[in-house]
Amino acid sequence: MNFVFLLTGLALVFGIGWLISSNRRKIRYKSIGILFALQLIISFLCLHTSGGVKTLAGISSFFNWLMVQAAGGVNFVFGGLVIKPGGSVFFLNVLMPIVFISALVGILNYIKVLPFIIKWTGWALNKVAGMGELESYFAVSTAILGQPEVFLTVKDQIPKLNEQRLYTICASAMSAVSAAMLASYMKMVPGKFVVVAVFLNILSALIISCIVNPYETESNDELVQISKGNKEPFFQVLGNYIVDGFQLAITVGAMLIGFVALVTFLNNTFLALFNVSFTTLIGYVFAPVAFLMGVPSHDIIKVGSLMATKLITNEFVAMGTLHGMTTSLSAKATAIISAYLVSFANFGTVGIITGSIKSISEEQGAYVAKFSMKLLLGATLASVLTGTIVGLYF
Repeated sequence: MNFVFLLTGLALVFGIGWLISSNRRKIRYKSIGILFALQLIISFLCLHTSGGVKTLAGISSFFNWLMVQAAGGVNFVFGGLVIKPGGSVFFLNVLMPIVFISALVGILNYIKVLPFIIKWTGWALNKVAGMGELESYFAVSTAILGQPEVFLTVKDQIPKLNEQRLYTICASAMSAVSAAMLASYMKMVPGKFVVVAVFLNILSALIISCIVNPYETESNDELVQISKGNKEPFFQVLGNYIVDGFQLAITVGAMLIGFVALVTFLNNTFLALFNVSFTTLIGYVFAPVAFLMGVPSHDIIKVGSLMATKLITNEFVAMGTLHGMTTSLSAKATAIISAYLVSFANFGTVGIITGSIKSISEEQGAYVAKFSMKLLLGATLASVLTGTIVGLYF
């Protein structure tokens, strides 16, 4: 039965992708096959072998340990706050550790560890799948650095890109999540699904681009080097990353306040007028998609609601809701929706990406604005593909 739902999920993704494809005759079936095979291998090793399961458990434990270390700084600054027994402050426990993780990313970037990983992983991905050196580099780097910062590493190339290549790197930026966010995600959803989704999303975004936005890369492309950070003193660079992490936490917190309040308002309004909550209503819209992905029929409304919530608001709002309902969902539904939520595919991110590109090139920013809804749909399909593959093993 799992294999049947793998086929239905793939048919959904390919069918919608084919309908919105810019050039159906040039769909890159070979690259799609190679990338999909890589996804099956990665997901099998991670979720269906004892070594993979232990590795994922180790990675999750490591990030949990990092959260404990981050608590040292958080408690020093906010330790005087009195929290009722059994209580928890989301801002302190989930968002503030982003500052510490961001500092670690800055250190690893400064000492050239991250540039090394990004360069050679991207090189290997390009050699295997033939997606182009820029596209392969960007797909890996955005999963580590996140956006909008990752666009600065290719700021010299962005004005030279055609519309097709611009779509691919933007789709990668929406489908991946930054390393600074992983520990916070793991506070709300099982860590193993976060880690697997990070790997699969890199490939899912490229697969969708092969369908929605097919093109042949040029053979004379040069591998993009990540911008060098050693021109500035170490502590200045570290301070910048810390401040950026704090600003990111504040931004996410502000968005959560606004979006959660908006969803609460809509739920109460719809309950008063129609005797059904807004999230339940939109759950019915996404329920067929959830079913085709392999979610058990008794969970499709709840999962559909979470899928829609992520699209309309952001992944944090949906993860927070999921965290409170995991006991009422089956293991398969939890696995699928957890993997689906690990991406930046939502309306707000479209604005962030458009603004980031526009700040580098006014003309290219206009291109991104023109295909923004197609970009959002493509990134959502990438999340559907990732969730469908994870569901194969539950």
